[in-house]
Amino acid sequence: MSPFILAFLMTGLGLGTTITLASSHWFLAWMGLEINSLALLPVMAQHHHPRAVEATTKYFLTQAAAASLILFATITNAWTTGHWEIMQESHPASTALLTLALALKMGLAPMHAWLPEVLQGLDLTTGLIVSTWQKIAPFALMVQMYPHNPTLLVLTGVLSSLIGGWGGLNQTQLRKVLAYSSIAHLGWMALVLQFSTTLALLTLTMYFIMTFSLFLTLKLKKATTINSLATSWSKIPILTALTPLILMSLGGLPPLSGFMPKWLILQELTKQDIAPTATLMALSALLSLYFYMRLSYAMTLTIYPNNTTGTLPWRLTSLQLTFPIAISTSMTILLLPLAPAAYTLTCL
Repeated sequence: MSPFILAFLMTGLGLGTTITLASSHWFLAWMGLEINSLALLPVMAQHHHPRAVEATTKYFLTQAAAASLILFATITNAWTTGHWEIMQESHPASTALLTLALALKMGLAPMHAWLPEVLQGLDLTTGLIVSTWQKIAPFALMVQMYPHNPTLLVLTGVLSSLIGGWGGLNQTQLRKVLAYSSIAHLGWMALVLQFSTTLALLTLTMYFIMTFSLFLTLKLKKATTINSLATSWSKIPILTALTPLILMSLGGLPPLSGFMPKWLILQELTKQDIAPTATLMALSALLSLYFYMRLSYAMTLTIYPNNTTGTLPWRLTSLQLTFPIAISTSMTILLLPLAPAAYTLTCL
């Protein structure tokens, strides 16, 4: 793809998200979501591989269905209440439809089935955009309308966390594992959204940092399956030693950064007197932790058969940019001491 066209599409991607974030009118927000989705479609299909075209088609149909549902729900809401404002009181039926439509946009359960299939057909760079940047605009809309339907958000959050944990257990494709990881993390955000908006945003930020670090690591290793991780030692030994820490951080294991949002969310749920839900979420985190440990085992405790020539690549000078990986990996591993400051921020 021409760099000029790619820059134009990336500008459209940023513009669509910015329009949605800046709008207080449902129609403008819907328009921003559409610009955002349409700008990404050519980037997804740029390699002209049948699997990429299939993933792009699935993504287009899913996002078109979600956009249609959003438009239908907002028109219904405007008809019944007489306004288009996002933060004004909405009709209960419209609110439920909008919540499900935004869940479909992001990949929250039970509207999650498209996300693993789409990510599996994309390269890791485009998959990173789908897993991170594409969550911002729908999540911002959900934040603005969160007080209206707490029960549906709780059900969606718990279901997403459970499905994200169970779905990743028997996967051998890394991109599908990352998709189920995304579903599980979004479940935590949706669950705490009604109690603390800042805590949900903190969880989203930490998820972005950890996912960015893992995607860049897998891209540097050119790994797409669990078996291909076994060759990591001969390619990048130092990064291979750090990758299990990134995975454990995604699983929420102390003393790594990923423990911070889970710890604060469980504390908030306990303060709200819903300890059974907090217990269920903690148990669902164990499911996710299992498949992260499975990836760590395949990477660090199994060594692919090598000859002398095959163990030399790490000695060669790499031409790939490693500074972003260094920064994101450091943040993924070392941010837990900032938990008191983050907790103070969520209490404001």
